[in-house]
Amino acid sequence: MNFWPILSVITLLPLLGAILIMLLPEKAEQAVRAVALASTGLAGLLSVWLFVDYSHAPTSGFSYIEELAWLPRLGISYKLGVDGLSVPMILLTGIIGFTAMLMSGDPQRPRQKEYFALALAAISGVYGVFCSLDLFFFVLFYELASIPMFFLVGIWGSDKSGDGRNINRQEAAMKLLLYLQLGGGLVLLGILGLYFGSGSHTFDFTQLAQASFSAGWQKFLFVLLFLGFGIEAGLVPFHTWLPDGHSSAPTALSMLLAGVLLKMGGYGILRLGVQLLPQGSQEWMKVFVVMAVVNILYGGLCALRQTDVKVMIAYSSVSHMGMVFLGVACVNSVGQTHVLYGLSGAVFQMFSHGIITALLFALAGTIYEVTHVRNLKSWGGLAAQMPFFACLYVFAAMASLGLPGMTGFVAELMVLIGIWQFHPAIACAAILGLVITTTYLLRSVQFGFYGPLNPKHVEARDANLREQVAALMLAATTLFFGIMPGVMVAVMNPTLLEISKGYL
Repeated sequence: MNFWPILSVITLLPLLGAILIMLLPEKAEQAVRAVALASTGLAGLLSVWLFVDYSHAPTSGFSYIEELAWLPRLGISYKLGVDGLSVPMILLTGIIGFTAMLMSGDPQRPRQKEYFALALAAISGVYGVFCSLDLFFFVLFYELASIPMFFLVGIWGSDKSGDGRNINRQEAAMKLLLYLQLGGGLVLLGILGLYFGSGSHTFDFTQLAQASFSAGWQKFLFVLLFLGFGIEAGLVPFHTWLPDGHSSAPTALSMLLAGVLLKMGGYGILRLGVQLLPQGSQEWMKVFVVMAVVNILYGGLCALRQTDVKVMIAYSSVSHMGMVFLGVACVNSVGQTHVLYGLSGAVFQMFSHGIITALLFALAGTIYEVTHVRNLKSWGGLAAQMPFFACLYVFAAMASLGLPGMTGFVAELMVLIGIWQFHPAIACAAILGLVITTTYLLRSVQFGFYGPLNPKHVEARDANLREQVAALMLAATTLFFGIMPGVMVAVMNPTLLEISKGYL
């Protein structure tokens, strides 16, 4: 099963594509787009193959391990591997990476080479985060995923919002960079604490998982890691980079930001905080629960107030990531079954939200490119003029609010079952958040697609083939795993069952 380095190929393909793009002539725009699509498409196909192959024999340990000693005296090696926690995230990255490049078809965009090269480098970094078993390389890939976002927003972002506000894209880019680097700095401190506290001076995750850390040290390190990864995941009150970043970001970048970059934060909390520091996480879990509920309710209420569709989706991401945090908090539930429900729901929610929010941003961003308007109240009656966009937006809204038969329903149901055992009142607060979600999403459908057509949009076109393919890929993924959630659960459960044993 490990006869070739599939994880290295998946991780490095987009980066090699970025290097090749920079070697192409400045005017070879068709070739640039072809390389971007080919590299992300092949990496995406391999991520699907990896998911299918792994699903045949999922284990509680790591598979497809690749290791190459790099600085052995410092305990650093190039080591990759996957388990039931990382395989769904790699599949998510593969799907969103390719569809984001499909949605990057604007021929008027300046400096195409740099745009695609930076986007591919970021995608490669995300793959590396989910594959790395050496925490030194984990940090390197983490930075590779984060830093290109500064340039992508600052150079190719927009200075206009849909609610009348003027946005300085350079300021939005700097705010995004500062927040992500603050989070990255806290994560680095936490990883150094693991390195020196383990007694063996190693960055190898599998060795750190066997190390014994004192309860006090675990409490301290968990705070660092939780806050660091929480900033990346949109944890209130460190979420303010998200709406500003999305207001300025081009469509494909919004898909990557909300679809996979936020998931690096949730993945990091689960992988390093929950899996390595069980005593520390249990000590702080009540605070964690409160912050999760705040995320759900505050994010939803802020989304309810928005008229700019991209800002609304950004705040909805804050709310939906609160469900991820709540699922993680289920490690304090009584009984392994409820712990497993919560953790499975958290991972499923990361996958589900990544796909659904990428679809929402793809649709909203493309409608903006066609109509030059992001204010929902100025769209008006677009269903008659843009039936494909209208149907897919309604589909995405239903998936996001948790309609049965779609991934959002499965993920949220598992989290609610898990947290109910911890405290029914917390589950009720989360359900209130779902009611708020339903309200702002249905309102956006009503304002945007029903009623009389705005005369300014009588010439608006519907989706072209490229946009249809990208949107249908995301919609099909949501529908498939919503109807057959057992496929995903079977992949996740052996690993999450092993993690849950540390909390019994």
